[in-house]
Amino acid sequence: MGNDSRGGELRIHAFADGAAYARQIARALGVPFAPVKLHRFPDGESLVRVAPQAGRHAVLVRTLSDPNSKILDTLFAADALRRAGASRVSLVAPYLAYMRQDKVFHPGEPISQRVVGKLLGEAFDAVLTMEPHLHRVKNLAEVIPCEASTVAVAPAVARWVKRAAKGCVVVGPDAESWRFVEAIARAAGAEWIVGEKTRYGDRRVKIVFARTPAAKRAVIVDDIASSGVTLAEAVRELRRHRIVNVDAVVVHAVFAPGALAMVRRAGARRIVSCDTISHPTNAIKTASLFAEALRRVR
Repeated sequence: MGNDSRGGELRIHAFADGAAYARQIARALGVPFAPVKLHRFPDGESLVRVAPQAGRHAVLVRTLSDPNSKILDTLFAADALRRAGASRVSLVAPYLAYMRQDKVFHPGEPISQRVVGKLLGEAFDAVLTMEPHLHRVKNLAEVIPCEASTVAVAPAVARWVKRAAKGCVVVGPDAESWRFVEAIARAAGAEWIVGEKTRYGDRRVKIVFARTPAAKRAVIVDDIASSGVTLAEAVRELRRHRIVNVDAVVVHAVFAPGALAMVRRAGARRIVSCDTISHPTNAIKTASLFAEALRRVR
């Protein structure tokens, strides 16, 4: 039985869609796992049920892909866990949606990041996530008003690069990725470059690399792949520079319909992702990273 730093029982909870991932965390920590049950009424309302004994520190594990169908249920679960005896409730969200809309880009729009952040910060005592795609905001705690923190995934990606792509150059598609790319490359003992990206619309970008090393293979790394446009353009540009073997690694495999095929048509040899969102490309496991983060606060 695990105890957190406040002397209370630690327990891992998850809905059915995240049970396998949550069980990995529970096993790594040597603490109990308890399922969260979900019932849908005919009118679309939800009823959430948690274990009667939640544990003093209840950790809910749920990746927030397809967020509009999950956020309310996640908030209900937080309330249910408190009513079941938890004095501390934490959320482990391997993928955290709505972090990109961090300002009003056009008149009449909301700042969705702030709305979702406030809801989660009021419901949970702590939120842990991975590569939340922050731009103008540098600290997750500025968005989520609780103990909010980001678990670094770069070490896991670097291990994959070192094992599966020895001798490659690590490539970031744009300036926003340079810290992530540098961390991976340094840990993998590889050279790295970052492109300059100009966006002309949701489906049209241009990427230019000021220099390209004399490497035979490259690995593009990015935090998220949604439309696939950025990855595809980066692959094409690298191949124009005569780097024939180009792989792509993404943390969050959102991949809209047709996106994966587009990246493959551009010439990517291999496309892999972390398992923050369940996807056929998953090749890099991340649950142990969250287990280690939770272990540090026990």
